[in-house]
Amino acid sequence: MDIEKLEAAAAAQGTTVKSLKTSGAGKEEVEAAVAGLVAAKKALADAITAALAALPEGAPEAEALKAKLPPPPKPSNKDKKAAKDGDAAKEAARKAAEEQKLAARAKKKEAAAAKGVKEGGGKGGPAGKGADGAKPDGAASKAPAAKPNGSGAAAAAPVHAKPMSNKNYELHFGAAAPPLLAVVAARLVRQEVALRRVDPKALPSGCDSVLYLPGGSRSLRGCGAIARYFARLAPPELGAYGAAGDALSASEVDEWIEWLSASGPPAAATPPLLARLARHLRMRSFVTGHAASLADAAAWLLLRQLPAPDKACSGAGVHVARWWGCVEALPAFKEAAQLLFGAAKDAGSLEIPLPNAERGKVVTRFAPEPSGHLHIGHVKAAMLSAHFATQYEGKMILRLDDTNPSKEKGDYETAIVGDLQRLDILPAKVTHTSDYFDKILKLATKMLQDGVAFIDPSPKEEQQALRLQRKPSPHRDAAVEENLRLWAEMQAGSAEGVKCCMRAKIDPASDNGALRDPTIFRCNLEPHHRTKDKYKVYPTYDLACPIVDAWEGVTHALRDRQYSDRDHQYVWFQQALQLRKVDLWGFSRINFVKTLLSKRKLQWLVDEGRADGWDDPRFPTVAGILRRGMTVQGLKAFILSMGASKNTNLMGWDKIWAFNKAVIDPSVPRYTALLADGLVPLSLEGAPPAPFAETMAAHPKDESLGKKVRFFGPTVLLQAEDAALIAEGEEVTLMSWGNAIVRKAVAENGSLKRLDGQLHLEGSVKSTKKKLTWLADTPDLVDVELVDLDFLLTKDKVEEEDDIKQARRGAAGAHPPTRRVSTRAPRPHAARCSTTTPSSCTAAAARRPCGSCAAATSCRSSGAASTSATSRTCGRATRSASSSCPTARASSACHRPRSDSRRSRAARRRGARTGADGHTHKV
Repeated sequence: MDIEKLEAAAAAQGTTVKSLKTSGAGKEEVEAAVAGLVAAKKALADAITAALAALPEGAPEAEALKAKLPPPPKPSNKDKKAAKDGDAAKEAARKAAEEQKLAARAKKKEAAAAKGVKEGGGKGGPAGKGADGAKPDGAASKAPAAKPNGSGAAAAAPVHAKPMSNKNYELHFGAAAPPLLAVVAARLVRQEVALRRVDPKALPSGCDSVLYLPGGSRSLRGCGAIARYFARLAPPELGAYGAAGDALSASEVDEWIEWLSASGPPAAATPPLLARLARHLRMRSFVTGHAASLADAAAWLLLRQLPAPDKACSGAGVHVARWWGCVEALPAFKEAAQLLFGAAKDAGSLEIPLPNAERGKVVTRFAPEPSGHLHIGHVKAAMLSAHFATQYEGKMILRLDDTNPSKEKGDYETAIVGDLQRLDILPAKVTHTSDYFDKILKLATKMLQDGVAFIDPSPKEEQQALRLQRKPSPHRDAAVEENLRLWAEMQAGSAEGVKCCMRAKIDPASDNGALRDPTIFRCNLEPHHRTKDKYKVYPTYDLACPIVDAWEGVTHALRDRQYSDRDHQYVWFQQALQLRKVDLWGFSRINFVKTLLSKRKLQWLVDEGRADGWDDPRFPTVAGILRRGMTVQGLKAFILSMGASKNTNLMGWDKIWAFNKAVIDPSVPRYTALLADGLVPLSLEGAPPAPFAETMAAHPKDESLGKKVRFFGPTVLLQAEDAALIAEGEEVTLMSWGNAIVRKAVAENGSLKRLDGQLHLEGSVKSTKKKLTWLADTPDLVDVELVDLDFLLTKDKVEEEDDIKQARRGAAGAHPPTRRVSTRAPRPHAARCSTTTPSSCTAAAARRPCGSCAAATSCRSSGAASTSATSRTCGRATRSASSSCPTARASSACHRPRSDSRRSRAARRRGARTGADGHTHKV
């Protein structure tokens, strides 16, 4: 067949394919037509290729034939999938070869180590002097076949031996002396490094940090050498070691690092550093080169260790402040600040300029009423006031607004001062509104004399009705003499005086209800906790606040936006009384679901016995949430993360507990427990026939927190919810052990009874979707009962007008419903369990199935860690409470249920407090 006919056949077949696709023909018919088109084009291409081969070289017909060659067919989905599978197979083969190479290298090193021990040690082997010059403490023995993945050497090997086959960089250092510059350098050049806190005794002599290179065969010692290595490792255009190809720039980096290293502690080194930076940065954006380098990192690190680095840099001049703001905004420095200095992620916008603020002259105040304990809403006001005072090098005043003797107590004042101290908020001075009562009374008398206030003897109900109708009081225009007479009766507390109140003359017809002649003085015959029976009249907060703010020199009053309607009233008082102006600045109110922030209603719950007191762990008070397990650092991070936002949101408690988890996660041991109700055994083929124990780090990323014993066995227990989601033939990961393949699931009457599987320790944990929490089925398990506390309320958003009696949970004289959860946990190593008692739960969300809760028990044996734990349901974290045993740490691990069954992401929980008698007591 000639080329023209083949070309026509291919064109006709192409037309057929197009018509079938546009007419909606069946899939099989279209695929058959496409196959015919591919065959026709192939026949045409073969014919043209043969014709080209027959033509002599340089023939003019060749170009015309080449133009008729059909383009190669596009790969189908099947072809793409096959190619992808082939690439995946190649990648898997490459990884397998790499793993075999690493295993062979590790085996060779183990053999060399055994030979070194036998011969008394030799050069270059792990038993002698290693490649990094370190002298190991012992040799490794052969591990059993079914050891947990990543266990390294056997029990006879040193706990903190260097990694034998690490695939990535590992930086080992003592917990007390982290290599700050090396960590920042790694972040600066975007190099992934695994950080390992180890016992300083495990590090080489005279060395505070060691970097193990991939493969474990080579290492570097010392923070400076490691930091320079990372900087040299980066691409030259990144500028981590000065300008690319500029030897002078690299030498300047070295000179800055050496100078800073010899400058001494941050407090002593800061003044000369800031002075040098102020001169050096006049014509530069960075210390060396045209990008942030190791020299910038070293200077930033020294300044970052100051109590108030922002303040120090802003006071050093515009050039230093510009440089500081630039490096602080870089992602590498942000990550380092979060990792090394506990900086909050997404820390809100706090660097908002206050109106009319002058550095060194800003005075803020925090003015709570001593009618209850501080709650989380007060914490925001206090922290923001303290923050702006620090930012502008000013001061903050704590003023106790004691203008209502019916509600206030001296005990509450003590509690407020104590709560602020626990939050590390230290005011410049503590004052009381009652300190100014005499002066305020004289000012009130002058207001009557000047005609800007009047005495209203009308009943309260009549006053309220006239306000709603926007009508003036009939006594508004009474004579000054009559007002002064009634004022005297009020001050005397007479029968006539107690029926009266003083009101300001503002605007009874105003659209703003706060301006409709508000009450500014009222009678109260109850003794004041400070002034006793000296006064019978007391100013309202609305009057006293703008007056005392002006008298105490406050320049900026930060107020909850719930008072925004009263801001005009505040300004009116200052103008009418000719007081010094105070700038107002509003911030958003904090609202949580099913949570009361009204002290009056919280007081009712306490008085009615619905709560244990102001420190009830279900209360939003500072005492309550700290008792529940919140840390001061976590609470601060949460408050500052919202910044000075003016948007009001209804938040769940999950967010604040997430901040707390970020604080305690690196510093508490991790233990495991499962719900006793609903355990499914998993039998593992390939596991040792008898249970065995392994000593491992109590925290996988901080070996300085001590050790824990983990039991392994041929049968492990899984949570029923996890087991139900596993399919036969699926590969899963058993946390802290390795992979296993589930071969068979046995069910009876629709309920899963057991699983049969096979250990597959050589499998990759990255390839599995399910990471399972488990316990070995051994006699060492103990039963623990955990108490899960519910919310105090049933309504998500509690309004001011809501009846607390209807919104509350629980009957009179009884606590809200609690849920006791039985769990099983390993017995503490080398200790006999003596007693367990329920402890307050850290849960903020109940009425749903609890996740895997962790627990341990209190122990009496000497040298054993005395631990206990609490339960919660939604993955928030709490603090770890110390016990009476000097070596003990109370903590636990608990996992939140997830739809994908990945409940292995542990969160630390607060433990119960252990008393001097060795028994566990309710916190």
